[in-house]
Amino acid sequence: METWDATRPHIIMTTFTELGLPKALVDALAAQGVTAPFPIQAATLPHTLAGRDVLGRGRTGSGKTYGFVLPVLARLAAGPTRRRPGRPRALILAPTRELATQIEAAILPLARPLGLKATTIFGGVSANPQITKLRDGVDIVVACPGRLADHMRSGEAKLDKIEITVLDEADHMADLGFLPEVRRIMAATPERGQRLLFSATLDGGVDVLVKRFMNDPMLHSVDSAQSPVEKMTHHVLHLEETHRLPVLVDLTAAPGRTLVFTRTKHRAKALTRKLVANGVPAVELHGNLGQNARTRNLEAFSSGTAKTLVATDIAARGIHVDDVTLVIHADPPVEHKAYLHRSGRTARAGASGTVITLMTDDQVTDVRALTRKAGISPTTTRISPDHPLLAELAPGERTFGASPRRPVVDTRPSKVTATGAAPGTGRRRGGRPAPDNRGRGGQARRDGGNGSAARREGGRTTEPRRGQGDRQARGEHRSGQPERRSQNGNSRNPARGRGRRQPGS
Repeated sequence: METWDATRPHIIMTTFTELGLPKALVDALAAQGVTAPFPIQAATLPHTLAGRDVLGRGRTGSGKTYGFVLPVLARLAAGPTRRRPGRPRALILAPTRELATQIEAAILPLARPLGLKATTIFGGVSANPQITKLRDGVDIVVACPGRLADHMRSGEAKLDKIEITVLDEADHMADLGFLPEVRRIMAATPERGQRLLFSATLDGGVDVLVKRFMNDPMLHSVDSAQSPVEKMTHHVLHLEETHRLPVLVDLTAAPGRTLVFTRTKHRAKALTRKLVANGVPAVELHGNLGQNARTRNLEAFSSGTAKTLVATDIAARGIHVDDVTLVIHADPPVEHKAYLHRSGRTARAGASGTVITLMTDDQVTDVRALTRKAGISPTTTRISPDHPLLAELAPGERTFGASPRRPVVDTRPSKVTATGAAPGTGRRRGGRPAPDNRGRGGQARRDGGNGSAARREGGRTTEPRRGQGDRQARGEHRSGQPERRSQNGNSRNPARGRGRRQPGS
């Protein structure tokens, strides 16, 4: 394996034309405002355009996406073959739906002038539109491993005509346990095809893929796996647990886009609600949301309708939004790689950014170990909600208002019954909802047994219906006849028993 290190002096071509991209693609890039290559693009394009297998390592935000998108488009446009139904020519694998969607968004405006078609394949949405596009024929498929494997098993997607295979964020796919599926997918592609692997780190399970599927790859590294970003500042705010929410509200109410990370989906949901309740326009992004809701929330964050996005670690790899000025680890991550990937959502493409980790007394040891492994030296400050440092980290006037228009918040109950319905929402025979027999505190409703006693429904006090109290006082059923009591004390309607054969009769 040959190694190219951008930290050493090299002669670097400074334009896309010098790197060998066709004029139509250079013009399409210029129309998108992209006129000069990033270091990882300048380093890898000469080899990827020549058809070599390439390993590209660079931190999040270093321009890796164009590093593989551009050679894929250029080589397919110059190739003699044409797209066929169910047989794409290039495959890009990504670990998350958000990342797949944003890779497609980078491809489409560049592919149209070249006459190429691309589509995405991932779970959480209907498979039928994906099958339709596969049958119509596409040049490039951007896919998550699980749903693509389903289409392969059904025969809708065949990979025997793949010319270029790309693995983006390969280390994250390894962390998520996708490697067995990834190996099966790559084994279905032609052995002589070109393979490109891009990632922030190249370790662990990634090395297995390199040895198994790549042919004498060229390694390009524009920075070390743990290299800090020059324009990214790191702070640890040591606070009391009761101060966590007030500090978050103050920071997220400042101007600019803020990305807040939590460890769990439940925490992301709960924190989003609390921020909205405090007047901070916020949306959430996690696995419990449907794909349409996730897309809508990410669009609200990208457009500025919601200036705060609360996300989980799983979503961290798929968030590519420019001008995120502040990343807050509301919950410190478990491992240092997650810290680096979370933090990489800011200070992208040469911009500056601030990363803040909230730390309580019981998290001191873990956070210190985390930052040491991540190779950073943050500034640690013990603060309270009125500390002046908050205004320095997130400058500007704090604004509070209504939540963004129709923010999608996961409102499903945390516990459901075996049928999938929330407790107490079962249905009667005939489709009508069952009555709510729970009183205040969830206990069964108890009627007083006489006309003067009030009934309690859902915590509200209401008077008995006309005539009901009199019947209860006389011990009559609704039919007007006296109620009979069985041996266990339960009432029985004599009218309902007519015509029925009783046991023993």
